[in-house]
Amino acid sequence: MPYPAFMPLSGSQGMRLTILALPGCPNVAALDDRLATVLNGRAEMSLSHQVIVDEREAARWGMRGSPTLLIDGTDPFAEAGQEPGLSCRRYRDDDGQLSGAPSVSQLRQAIEQALAVPASPNDRGWPDELGRGGAGRVAPAERGLRAVHQAVLRSFVSTGAPPGLAGLAQHAMPFDVAQVLAELADGDFVVLDDAGKIAAAYPFSARPTTHRVRLPGGATVFAMCAIDALGMSAMIGVPVEIESADPSTGQAVTVHVDGFRSTWDPATAVVFVGHAGGHCRAPSASLCCGYMNFFATRMAARTWAAAHSDISGGILDQDRALRMGIGIFGQLLS
Repeated sequence: MPYPAFMPLSGSQGMRLTILALPGCPNVAALDDRLATVLNGRAEMSLSHQVIVDEREAARWGMRGSPTLLIDGTDPFAEAGQEPGLSCRRYRDDDGQLSGAPSVSQLRQAIEQALAVPASPNDRGWPDELGRGGAGRVAPAERGLRAVHQAVLRSFVSTGAPPGLAGLAQHAMPFDVAQVLAELADGDFVVLDDAGKIAAAYPFSARPTTHRVRLPGGATVFAMCAIDALGMSAMIGVPVEIESADPSTGQAVTVHVDGFRSTWDPATAVVFVGHAGGHCRAPSASLCCGYMNFFATRMAARTWAAAHSDISGGILDQDRALRMGIGIFGQLLS
């Protein structure tokens, strides 16, 4: 029996769900029934079916077995190394049993997670996974830039504060330390104040911020933003405790991070990652850092975002926020 080309649940706007399947796939009916339960009353979504007849179409559409569900073109159940193909797809349900379609709870969670990350459709650079507009935060090795940059970071780790120019001179040799710092500032690796002193070296701030990070032994440093705070443990190689607050309610948010592991209080906390202007590029301190914060709940983050329509961005769950912090800052002292 052929599938309908399009089954409208609403108008053309909103989230698009697409079921990819082989002709006559017996598991499509179960997926349809479970989606109907999840989508009941959700008029902002549409569901369509796409019949896949050969390997070429499977690769073009990204069908990793029949049936495959796409949410706005993305397979939320894709696994690492899973290639497109015409095989009969199997999913593990909540009890670990194999099934021909995701469970109702799995479908509901996938859709809620997709809804929780409202990226601007014209902002293909969000979220910036590497920092500095995709260029990364590892300073170039030439002209003493990396040596001075790492010396600044290590000073924050050991003392909670940046070093003075005299302490950096040996790391800059044979180059002039003031010129090296100016070049680091031009590249948005550090921030200098009007007197030429170091005000920040991402992820660290020389001034108090909302994000206080406690290191082993009781030392305290301040992070420029939530993502910066989450990347510190992997960069330094020790566990840290982050103390922050929901900017909309003032509720405390505490995160314990040990490398790639973290625990969050409250357990519902998320991170909003946003920026002013067209893109989060230099200087990040003014365009981005003030808009990357912990929120106690997704609802609190959504409410804040709705009240700040001039800020582009979206909500990251805990795992992705941590991975983003590690991806940006984990290698800075290597």
